[in-house]
Amino acid sequence: MAHTSDKPQVAGLVLAAGGGRRLGGRPKALLEHRGRPLVENAVRVLRAGGCRSVHVVLGAAADEVLRRADLAGCVVSVNPDWEEGMGSSLRAGLASLATAGGTQDAALVSLVDQPGIGAAAVARIVAACDSPSALVSAAYDGRRGHPVLIGARRWEAVAESASGDRGARDYLAEHEKEITLVECGDVAEAYDIDTPGDLAHLE
Repeated sequence: MAHTSDKPQVAGLVLAAGGGRRLGGRPKALLEHRGRPLVENAVRVLRAGGCRSVHVVLGAAADEVLRRADLAGCVVSVNPDWEEGMGSSLRAGLASLATAGGTQDAALVSLVDQPGIGAAAVARIVAACDSPSALVSAAYDGRRGHPVLIGARRWEAVAESASGDRGARDYLAEHEKEITLVECGDVAEAYDIDTPGDLAHLE
């Protein structure tokens, strides 16, 4: 997706720190999808959907992920507190974005374990970003899901509210009336890879 100077600049943020507890301790970033680590798919989708830069937060088996996955061109940070849950990884990612410089107006947050969400859904969310105060979420049959776009003016408040495994959930609930919902159910499937049975979704 081409950007012009008057369009908000959106960075991608992949949360890929999970240890896959319900998968027998298999780090989700390293699950194989189409012959490559799953984290590579998440990065590729964000770039193809229009994100100008991509930040990746690793945690479980971070050294192995860095060895095996091609994350060239990404800004990678390692969350030492990944076992505390997604909230700590979201805080780490937003901190990485805030210190990266540049002119990012918003961050599109994606989860590494949702390969059913492709570039078409990302492009819709990116297109709905109209300012650094934007708050945009994909919807599936009208119900809010991932990915979520958070304008830069909201990063600090989102980080302050992120705790445990809730990520941005509390902030989004408090600001529900400000969220622009973008229906993506026709172009994406929002399943998670959480249990051994979910591995059937991988290709």
